[in-house]
Amino acid sequence: MELTCLSKGDGFHYPPCHMLNLSGFRILIDCPLDLLAITIFSPLPCDVGTAYPSEEDAQNPTQKKQKLERQMMSPDDLVCVEPWYKTVKALHLWEVSLIDIVLISNPMGLLGLPFLTQNPRFCAKIYMTEATAKIGQLMIEDLVSMHMEFRRFHGPEDSSFPWWTKSLDGEEVPSVLKNLVFGENGDDLGSWMRLYSLDDAKSCMKKVQAVKFAEEVCYNGTLIIKALSSGLDIGACNWLINGPNGSLSYVSDSIFVSHHAKSFDFHGLKGTDVMIYTGFSSLQTASHTDSDYISTISDKNDESLAASLLDNEESLEELEKLAFVCSCAAESAEAGGSTLITITRVGIILQLLEIMSNSFESSSLNVPIFVISSVAEELLAYANTIPEWLCEQRQEKLISGEPSFGHLKFIKDKKIHLFPAIHSPNLITSWQEPCIVFAPHWSLRLGPSVQLLQRWRGDPRSLLVLEDGISSGLGLLPFRPIAMKILQCSFLSGIRLQKLPTLLSFLQPTIVLVPDVVNQKINLSTMKTKSILSYSENRTLSVARIADNADVEIMAELATKLSWRKLRQRENFGIARLKGDLVMENGKQRLVSGLYNEESSGKARPLRHWGSVAPEILLDALVKMSIFGSLEHITGENGAEDKSIIYITSPSSGMIETSEMGTAIITDDETVASKIFQAIDGILDGV
Repeated sequence: MELTCLSKGDGFHYPPCHMLNLSGFRILIDCPLDLLAITIFSPLPCDVGTAYPSEEDAQNPTQKKQKLERQMMSPDDLVCVEPWYKTVKALHLWEVSLIDIVLISNPMGLLGLPFLTQNPRFCAKIYMTEATAKIGQLMIEDLVSMHMEFRRFHGPEDSSFPWWTKSLDGEEVPSVLKNLVFGENGDDLGSWMRLYSLDDAKSCMKKVQAVKFAEEVCYNGTLIIKALSSGLDIGACNWLINGPNGSLSYVSDSIFVSHHAKSFDFHGLKGTDVMIYTGFSSLQTASHTDSDYISTISDKNDESLAASLLDNEESLEELEKLAFVCSCAAESAEAGGSTLITITRVGIILQLLEIMSNSFESSSLNVPIFVISSVAEELLAYANTIPEWLCEQRQEKLISGEPSFGHLKFIKDKKIHLFPAIHSPNLITSWQEPCIVFAPHWSLRLGPSVQLLQRWRGDPRSLLVLEDGISSGLGLLPFRPIAMKILQCSFLSGIRLQKLPTLLSFLQPTIVLVPDVVNQKINLSTMKTKSILSYSENRTLSVARIADNADVEIMAELATKLSWRKLRQRENFGIARLKGDLVMENGKQRLVSGLYNEESSGKARPLRHWGSVAPEILLDALVKMSIFGSLEHITGENGAEDKSIIYITSPSSGMIETSEMGTAIITDDETVASKIFQAIDGILDGV
C-alpha cells in the first residue's frame, strides 16, 4: 500500500487530497479547489488603462521604489481580470488515465472534479454519498452562475494562458500575493485553470455513482467500499475499504455530535488493519497533549471511551456561537443597520436561519431575512426531504409531523425571502432596510456579497459576518475603508486534537498513518497500536503489509469433501489436496472448483510432501526394507554441512542425495526406487 498526500488543504473549504495505491488500484480521495486563492482578484471593475502598468512603467525605478516603500497593500495590487481557479498542484503530475477510483468525502471535495473529468482520458469510477452529490452539484452550479455574472458585468478574458501572472513576478509585488499565485516554492503556476462550464459540470455528475451511508459497493470484484457518516456536514463521510489484503479506514475531518447532520459513525471504523487520519483542520488551535493523559486513556474500556468521545460540550459551544451571531444581527437591526452573512456552510446556514427566525419571532423584531443565491430555493427545499442524512433530533421532528428545519414555516410566512440573484425584479420590489442577508461568496470576490458589501461598507451600524479562513486584510482589501462592524466566526471543522488519542484507543487499528505535523503537537508513541507512521505533503509513504494473513473462503459443500491429513511434524496442523482455481469475488478470495479425484481403491500416491528428510532416519528405514548402503556427509566451503549422500549397495546400486534444495533418488532398479520413495513417504507428511 502506498499513500501520497497531494495537498494538506486549508480548513473546511479546502479539504485534503490524497492518492492511495491499494491492491493494485489507484484511488484519488477528494478533488477540491483552493477558493481562498481567488482573493488575489479584484471583485470590482478597474478603470481602463489602470489595471496594469505598461512594460516601460513597470521598469521605472521611481515606481519600483514607491511600491517597495509601501507598508500595506492597496486595491491596485489586486489582479483585475476574470478570475482563474487554483486546483491541487500535485494532481496534475499524475496520469489521469491511471486513476481507477475517485472517492469524494464532502461537497467541498467535489468542486475540482469537473477539471479532471473533462479530460478525455479520465475513466475512473466516482463514488460519493447521495447527499454529497446533490449538494455538491448545487454548489458547483452556484459557483458557475456567480462566475458567469462576473463575466457579464466585467467582461470575459479569453486567453488560454494566465498572462496576468507576469505582472506579479516582480520585487515590488507584495509577498502575500506572490505566495498565493506561485506558491512558497514558486511552482504553483500550473495549477491555475479557467473555470469549467455548466456542461462540464453536468457531464461530471453523470459519471458519479451515489451511495447511501453504510451501503457496500464492490469495485472490480476486489474492493468493498463503504461510506460512513463523518458528521462534518450533511452527506459528509469517511471511507471504509475492505480488500483481499486487509481493511483500511480513511478518517477525514469529522464531528462527533452534530445538531444538523448525522453524527460521526466511528463504531463502523473499529478494528481496521490500517487507519489513515487526515484531520488537518484543528491543528492550528491544538495544544500539546501530555503522555500521562494518553496512558490514562489506554486503561479505559470501550464504553467509557465512546462516552467521552460523544461528550456534547463541543456541540453546545457551536450552538452558543450561532446564538451570538443572531444576537449581533439583532443589535445591528435595532440600531438601524443591516447584516450581511457570507457563510456558505450548508449546516450552519440552516441552523442560523432557524435560530434567527425563532429569536426574532419571540422578540417581535420585524426584520426581513433575504437569502440570495441561484440555488437557494432548491437547496432549502432539499434539506427537508432527506431525514436519513440528518441527526436523530431532526429525524424525530419529521416523524412527529414537523419539518426537519424550521425555515420552511418562516418561508411560508414570508419572513424569509428567497431570490436567485440580486437583480431579481421581485427582490427590488420586496427590498427594505434594515435587513439580514445570506449571500455568497465567502471569498468576497464573487456573487451578491460583493454588491451588498459595497452598499453597506460605510455604515457603522451594519454588520459583516465572515467565516474563519479568509484573511480580513486581503479579503476586505477592495472595500476599504470600511466602517461596518466585522464578526469573524470560527466553527468546528474537525476532530479536536485532544480527542485523537481517545479515538485511536477506541478504534484500535493495527497501523495508523497521521500527518507529520500531528507528531509536533501530540505524542502518540504510547498508543496500543502495532505501528504509527507519519506522512508529509508531496511524499509517498509505503506500507509493506497491511495485514498479517490473507483469508480464503472455501464453500461449505467443498470443505466437507476435503480429506485432511494431520502432520507429524506440526501438531494440530493438517493439509489436504485440492485441484481448482483461486478467484476474487466481492473483495474476498475464494476456492471455487471441485476436488481432485484420488484412486478409489488403495492408498493414493502422495505427490507433495511437507518437511525435510533426515538421512540417518532414512537409512534406518531402508535397512528395515532390506536395502543396504552407507552414509556420507559433505561439508561446504564455510564448514557447514552442504548435503548428505546415501550410497545404495544392495540389492542393487543407487544413490540418494539430500540437501536443503530437495531429495534426489538415482537408481536403475524401479523396485528399489519405489521402496525408497515409500520409505521417504513414511518419514514425511504428504498428500
